[in-house]
Amino acid sequence: MPVIVNQIDPEFGEILARHPSLPKVIDHFDRAHPWELPEETEVLITRAFRSWPETPETIRFPNLKWVQTFSAGIEIYPEALMRGRIVTNGRGLTAPQIAEYVLAAMLLVEKDIFGARTRSPEDWGTRVFGTLEGKVLGLIGYGAIGAEVAKRARAFDMEVLACRRGDWSDDVPEGLAPCATPEEVLSRADHAVLAMPLTPQTERMVDDALLAHAKPGLHLINVARGALVDQVALLRALDDGRLGKATLDVTHPEPPAANDPIWTHPKVLLTPHESYKGGQAERRKFEQKTLDNLDAFLTGAPMRDVVDLGRGY
Repeated sequence: MPVIVNQIDPEFGEILARHPSLPKVIDHFDRAHPWELPEETEVLITRAFRSWPETPETIRFPNLKWVQTFSAGIEIYPEALMRGRIVTNGRGLTAPQIAEYVLAAMLLVEKDIFGARTRSPEDWGTRVFGTLEGKVLGLIGYGAIGAEVAKRARAFDMEVLACRRGDWSDDVPEGLAPCATPEEVLSRADHAVLAMPLTPQTERMVDDALLAHAKPGLHLINVARGALVDQVALLRALDDGRLGKATLDVTHPEPPAANDPIWTHPKVLLTPHESYKGGQAERRKFEQKTLDNLDAFLTGAPMRDVVDLGRGY
């Protein structure tokens, strides 16, 4: 009978308790101190609470064998929680919702129907719209999110480019052109999406040097992590015209400082790290993934979406 700490919600705890193994489920919803686990805890089901980085360095989890996170990224969790045990993440759970956000952002840039709104007969006149058809979408990072964005972009007859850390095999998705570097992606794209994990290698990778390769007027969309971007360099690129617009669902820090010019920059659309939300599909997927992984954990079978701590995702 495994001992599971549930940090999702009471309903999720009830679902876990009905598992055939009849686990002991302990609900623990103290978001300010998520690390204060009972010593008997063997399994932790958690999510990316902003308090996790405050975990005291003296904290240890002596009996913890497996951590299942709702989030795909793991950089917010303390080293003591991640090391020496199985960690599985929520890779792909919210990719469709994030992909819809990306399409909405691109459509808003190309067809600003709010800006084109007429309010009186005197305001009736010609409006100029762009189009996604024939435009080039660049993906920097190609995992679950990139795949969902590409699928939707192809339905709009966009050309899709992508680069990723791993080598491209012979199994390149239909309608996608692999690129060797982020520089190549930005030089050809009309809209570019950051969709890679935050690791020591990718931190602040979007800097002056990379943005110097951007196609003039590029629309940059970040739905990954704010720390991928040097925000001062980003604002410089917007001010000097190398970039046309930026849609940012993430920043570094979150939220930005009160005096950060990113709040009011006329070429920036800023949203509060909410692109992953929408409907209940992601919740149902997480429930099933967790239950499948619990089965595998108890029987020694392969588990889904095991994190490679060496790679950081």
